[in-house]
Amino acid sequence: MTAVSPGAGKDAATGAGPLPDQPGPGATGRPPSGARPDGEKRAAGEPARGGFETVAVHAGQEADPATGAVVVPIHPASTFAQDGIGGLRAGFEYARSGNPTRAALQTSLAALEGGRTGLAFSSGLAAEDALLRAVCRPGDHALIPVDAYGGTYRLFHRVYADWGLDFTTVDQTDPAAVRAALRPGRTRLIWCETPTNPLLSIADIAELAELGHAAGALLVVDNTFASPYLQRPLALGADAVVHSTTKYLGGHSDVVGGAVVVDDQELGERIGFVQNAAGAVPGPFDAWLVLRGIKTLPVRMDRHCANAAQVAALLEGHPAVTEVRYPGLPSHPGHAVAARQMSGFGGMVSFRVRGGADAAAEVCRRPRLFTLAESLGGVESLIEHPGRMTHASVAGSPLAVPDDLIRLSVGIESAPDLLDDLGQALEVAGPRRTPSAI
Repeated sequence: MTAVSPGAGKDAATGAGPLPDQPGPGATGRPPSGARPDGEKRAAGEPARGGFETVAVHAGQEADPATGAVVVPIHPASTFAQDGIGGLRAGFEYARSGNPTRAALQTSLAALEGGRTGLAFSSGLAAEDALLRAVCRPGDHALIPVDAYGGTYRLFHRVYADWGLDFTTVDQTDPAAVRAALRPGRTRLIWCETPTNPLLSIADIAELAELGHAAGALLVVDNTFASPYLQRPLALGADAVVHSTTKYLGGHSDVVGGAVVVDDQELGERIGFVQNAAGAVPGPFDAWLVLRGIKTLPVRMDRHCANAAQVAALLEGHPAVTEVRYPGLPSHPGHAVAARQMSGFGGMVSFRVRGGADAAAEVCRRPRLFTLAESLGGVESLIEHPGRMTHASVAGSPLAVPDDLIRLSVGIESAPDLLDDLGQALEVAGPRRTPSAI
């Protein structure tokens, strides 16, 4: 079977399309920006409007009013002059609390996800930590995926469990299992990844939101694998979205960062308080690198998706491969849900090979274009062995991954080159086969 296009078009609420008006300066620290669809010059503070691609280029990134520079400046200052005691210029006093470059990024993040408040952090896990500190208290309970990202599991298991936050791992593709695991009055949040890392399971965001809200729980969605270009959880009922901006939003493997986006003003203020009080904020250059990456997010994601579909088709037809996990394949158990809530199936592909862990490790060693490395979402293709690399920390736990699993972050290189590279790498586990037509 070959990968197919999802049913949702780019104008669907869950994909790239016209976005709603964005918040004013109070929500993000900097007036939003963007081109007006009628061609007229946008007034100061007027929200960015238009298609996703337009918002990605313009939201938070208006020309510098002092110089006319079309790129947001990098502001390395740690402190800002005041016009008399308490007379702040544009609301900035000390860089941990606020920085113009970071504020521009936060405006962009809120606009892309369709939220009221965007907050940037020094890493994805720092963003997760701030959200958990703001929302949960000792004695609360949370649900996390049975195949959650290893770093998220470590945060719950090794940090917050000692703090008194109880959690249950549950198959979030099974609504009945989620309903049974909820503890009304105690479950504070459902933590969802979709697609998950590294098994690429798909959870129904709208259904999880309904289940969680009925039990008094918030729904948090890690949208890192999809990016806001392919999926917008807030529009589907989620209460908060988290990202590792290191990945697709940055897009060039040259920055580490994280983000939280919410639409509830009070929740945004609580997370913002933790952001300032704990201080896990990105530096201005890191914020600038993510802003630069966001401008090309739509065109990069289109290529990531197209290349990944061809890679998945090659793998599904290869005799050395026993299973392919890619939401774009009709054989994927979550394909129908992914087609409904995503406008594309992403650039991540996982698969299992014959011969066990040693064969998987050898396949990872052989490629010439796929670099053996952790992380994902950059323009270059990466390959890794989760059981010995990114998910080694969950070995022996309920989140342990198969030892013959390989994860690919499919880049934007020429697709035939990538297919040839994987084909020769798989020869160690079985003969090559011509990929099926896409």
